[in-house]
Amino acid sequence: MALRSLKGEKEFRRVRRLGTGLRHPLFSLKVTDYRPRHGHPWRPAAHIGIVVPKKVLPHAVDRNRVRRRVREALRTLPQSSHGQPLPACRGILFPTEAALHAPFGELQQALAAAMAQVPARVKVRRQGKKSATGHASGSPAGGSK
Repeated sequence: MALRSLKGEKEFRRVRRLGTGLRHPLFSLKVTDYRPRHGHPWRPAAHIGIVVPKKVLPHAVDRNRVRRRVREALRTLPQSSHGQPLPACRGILFPTEAALHAPFGELQQALAAAMAQVPARVKVRRQGKKSATGHASGSPAGGSK
């Protein structure tokens, strides 16, 4: 499965709002189900955005280096038991400072373990299912006319 970058503030907001979190000492990962953009064909892929805040790594050189290390670790993940290294999902990965200094193999193992948990953790929203407000999705909050 191809690794693509998560793009656009709208996609990041959707993952932050609806995603499920996975934590590891090297990173935090927030994932949600794969859905194509409006008008695009169904091509399942992993869309992962890598976010490194200035609070975590204040120097741009370090932020860029950890971003490159994580992207390469994701790109070169070994094939899993189902034949694909990455599940179809949208996610945001937040590396910690430890990811900068961790051996590459350890980082890759941690990412592989987290990606193996993704299919079980991703919540697929269905049409007509009750939302947190108690209203069925797709219906107006004020009721029907």
